[in-house]
Amino acid sequence: MKIFNKTGIAALFISASMLTMTSCEAVKNSNNQQKGTVIGTAAGAIIGGVLGNNLGKGKNAPLGAVLGGVVGGVAGNVIGNKMDKQAKQIKETLPGAEVERVGEGIRITMKENMVNFGFDSSNLTESAKMNLDKLSAVLIDNPDTNINIYGHTDSKGADSYNLSLSERRAGAVRSYLLSKGVSSSRMIAMGVGEADPIASNSTDDGRAQNRRVEFAITANENMINEAANNQ
Repeated sequence: MKIFNKTGIAALFISASMLTMTSCEAVKNSNNQQKGTVIGTAAGAIIGGVLGNNLGKGKNAPLGAVLGGVVGGVAGNVIGNKMDKQAKQIKETLPGAEVERVGEGIRITMKENMVNFGFDSSNLTESAKMNLDKLSAVLIDNPDTNINIYGHTDSKGADSYNLSLSERRAGAVRSYLLSKGVSSSRMIAMGVGEADPIASNSTDDGRAQNRRVEFAITANENMINEAANNQ
């Protein structure tokens, strides 16, 4: 099973900052299908290289993964169109999930009410399994993608323990998707621990939001080659 520990985020290169800001603005102002082409600029290449290598290893890991999977140009536009369709399919199948199209990939956030665990446990609940059943059907229907799985915790407990717990939870999700027929070669599981909260850890509600699983879906080699050949 591929499970990777969290590492610190390296500082972004100052020389890339202006190009990165320009490309982010272009992506924000484009429609989803156009995002693949926009990312193909020189600034987009810097986003893919810097954010993919650094953010993809720790805090904001799903964002780093999708930005790091850029292809660009016409091929990137073709991939973006396919990702638009897959994102729509996921939203229709799992209306409670947060599904975001970023660059040429998809970021999915499934909060505790969708993929949840017992207290201090990495065992999936029955409701979590039902939601993963729905997601696995979409993933199997779209085989030409890679899937990164990120486990998160709230801030209760020691940092090192939370990191280990988040790794076990991400691994449990990967194992369950594998049991439903999603290929092991497509999936990587990573524990982020408490490093990337999306809500305050000072309240029960906030901590519940932080106990979540996120996915980053990017094009695999087959999709990239097909997109390049169809230009």
